[in-house]
Amino acid sequence: MPVFRRRKGSLPRLVPELDDRTLGQVRRRVETCWSRGSLDTAVMASMADVIDEAGQDWDRKAHRLAVLARSAGRSLPGIWRQHNPQNQNALLLHAWSDLLQARQQDSAVDLNDTRDTCRLAADLLPADPTPWILHLATLRLERRPSTELSAIWREIKARDPWNREAHLQALGYLSPDECGSSALVLDLLDGVRAGMPPHAPAAGLELTALIGSHQRAAAGGGLAALGAGEIWRRPDAARALDDAAHYWPGPGFLTHAAALADLNLLAYALIKAGRTAEAGTALRATGGVATPWPWSMDGDALERYSHFHGRYAAVDPDSGSTGRATSRRR
Repeated sequence: MPVFRRRKGSLPRLVPELDDRTLGQVRRRVETCWSRGSLDTAVMASMADVIDEAGQDWDRKAHRLAVLARSAGRSLPGIWRQHNPQNQNALLLHAWSDLLQARQQDSAVDLNDTRDTCRLAADLLPADPTPWILHLATLRLERRPSTELSAIWREIKARDPWNREAHLQALGYLSPDECGSSALVLDLLDGVRAGMPPHAPAAGLELTALIGSHQRAAAGGGLAALGAGEIWRRPDAARALDDAAHYWPGPGFLTHAAALADLNLLAYALIKAGRTAEAGTALRATGGVATPWPWSMDGDALERYSHFHGRYAAVDPDSGSTGRATSRRR
């Protein structure tokens, strides 16, 4: 459950697990093993337990796998898989590690092998969308034709229609920066708006797309950069911000694994839109937990977050001066 109240004396901080304390404990143990270059059976058991604990909350399972893959380095997932060749979690962690490694320059990872790992993991637990999400991510990385992604997308949607990681992967593929266009992004968002519950794990998809549009405009230079802020005055952007600022910071509204990451998105977008009172409400709702993106677009992520947190989130939330989200409830 997200921590929506700021803890007294807490400092802004970057923690990959966000508010998942159990995951944080395992992550620290894994990082200690990585520094030693070994993996003992107790750590393997703790990794298995924390992933198993997610059960059929596929969104949380993906979050935990992503955090552990980034913390485990290259060798530990391979060691775990070697010791547990029929363990679906070990296969998925190894595949996720492959994906991270493949993004590095001059990587020797063969993504065909990674897709074979995904297929084996899918056979071991057919209800799980995670192998298909990783399969989609490999196709995105190689910029394969959209026809190849369509079949994988159907498998994901049949298992978990509003999975956050899957929708972010699809958005990345369809963006003008990769294989798509602004028109294709709008098509995706239109389809999402038609049926997605407002508190679904993929709730932050539209804000992610809007921040991406703002970033592309700002990076383009010239008149496009000067007019980047106009994005937030478009009717679709204003409506997305209105809805998110109204509901998201409310206790218990967002309960998915990366809720704090989406609240960071909201705070950043509200600041860019000049809606600083509402940004303060969103920043308080993060509990002092920052995320690298989107703050890193403007400099050091923690420094930027801390600057705005100190500037806008210090207002007494009971004073009535923090925007509409504190005074209205659904």
